[in-house]
Amino acid sequence: MASTSLFKFFSISFFLFSLLTTQAVSQSNECETTTNACTNKEKALRLKIIAIFSILIASVIGVCLPLFTRSIPSLHPDRNMFIILKAFAAGIILATGFMHVLPDSFDMLWSNCLKENPWHKFPFSGFVAMMSAILTLMVDSMATSLYTKKHTEVMPENSQGGDQELPIIITSDNKEISSGSQLLRYRVIAMVLELGIVVHSVVIGLSLGATNDTCTIKGLVAALCFHQMFEGMGLGGCILQAEYKWMKKAIMAFFFSVTTPFGIALGIGLSKTYKENSPSALITVGLLNASSAGLLIYMALVDLLSADFMGPKLQGSIKLQVKSYIAVLLGAGGMSLMAKWA
Repeated sequence: MASTSLFKFFSISFFLFSLLTTQAVSQSNECETTTNACTNKEKALRLKIIAIFSILIASVIGVCLPLFTRSIPSLHPDRNMFIILKAFAAGIILATGFMHVLPDSFDMLWSNCLKENPWHKFPFSGFVAMMSAILTLMVDSMATSLYTKKHTEVMPENSQGGDQELPIIITSDNKEISSGSQLLRYRVIAMVLELGIVVHSVVIGLSLGATNDTCTIKGLVAALCFHQMFEGMGLGGCILQAEYKWMKKAIMAFFFSVTTPFGIALGIGLSKTYKENSPSALITVGLLNASSAGLLIYMALVDLLSADFMGPKLQGSIKLQVKSYIAVLLGAGGMSLMAKWA
């Protein structure tokens, strides 16, 4: 199945990330960092352990909350309130790409710790983000084609007009699903969006786990809890619309929930050797951030916002459009404000 292939892609991504991280910590040429009054290794370790559990709980709440909304009539995916909340979450994901991930990438790849040539001569962050968005479009399109080929049946010609029926989607228990093509889109969106969020979550967790600056950690813990909760709500809404079985929903929720704590734990383990200002670390994490930013921006604009705002439900109601636009601005504005701390 295409979903199995995408989960293999997750595994390959984690392997590549681990490989790049190993290369980053093995370099001897480092840009030395200066210590300050906030540097306290023992206190930082306690704060990072608190961060692991706090962010894990916030992530679980965020991604699981939409999955239980079917029992609340007003939050059913067919209702206006769900559309508005989804727009709010899409604004958060959009701001995450533009205001958090992409600026971090520019800061890293334009750092004084890197050689002026070639890193200061060309905007690699913008280029990689652009190529990542194009690659996401390719994956999005091809994955949809794979789903369509594997899960559609074309009915034979009917006796009256000789035309073929539209493809219908058959689930494992042989029940027809209405609006099959839309369901396929929801499933691809959920998978690709999770990939981008997972990569970003591991990177920010690694940065938090590797630092011993208690002043930085205190602000990051609170900001990341809110960040992961609302980002999880956006992903959870997409998983809900994908109509997966409960096991696949649980697996996707698990992946999202543990990636940031995993990144923190990895950062703690590498804190003795990992130097966040070493050239190799800056290049590795900077390029990963740029690729994640391109993916998140594409998904937010194309698969979440554009798909809904150009869809029949919002096109049929100006009032609902206005409410959804306000929700987008509130989500994007709130997450942009968090860029001050995280």
